[in-house]
Amino acid sequence: MTQYATFRIEDLMCGLEILVVREINRLLDITPVPHALPHVRGLINLRGQIVTILDLGVRLGFAPRQIGNDTHCIILRTDSELAMVARRADARGLHTSADVAGLLVDAIGDVVEARDDQRKSAPANLGEAQGKFISGVAETDSGMLVLLSLREVLATDN
Repeated sequence: MTQYATFRIEDLMCGLEILVVREINRLLDITPVPHALPHVRGLINLRGQIVTILDLGVRLGFAPRQIGNDTHCIILRTDSELAMVARRADARGLHTSADVAGLLVDAIGDVVEARDDQRKSAPANLGEAQGKFISGVAETDSGMLVLLSLREVLATDN
């Protein structure tokens, strides 16, 4: 069984393996970064640590997130934190980045479980832009969950 932290972007219910999530925060003051990539929303100061916040909606090809009461930042573990938390994480292909990053999402859902045999490849009918950021889907008791490829979402060269 794998546990996933779930969240919503537009009408998509998405998930990340719970191991990659350091914490989830209500929206903090985001400082814009001039001349940044379109999906880089800005920087936050999280207890003295500077964190880059990515607008996941923009990354997936949607309009920028409208900030509301349900908007949250999912702060991701770094690769070194991930290695310390779970030795098996690397064997399962879990990677984030060397630096602390966060994802701006529309709303937070529950933690759900799915068996590995419930995980399927990404549907072929996804657009090319969206498809490269999606690693697959998982059937859960709560419905279909879109699984993100953090390696692609966090990549700076695409």
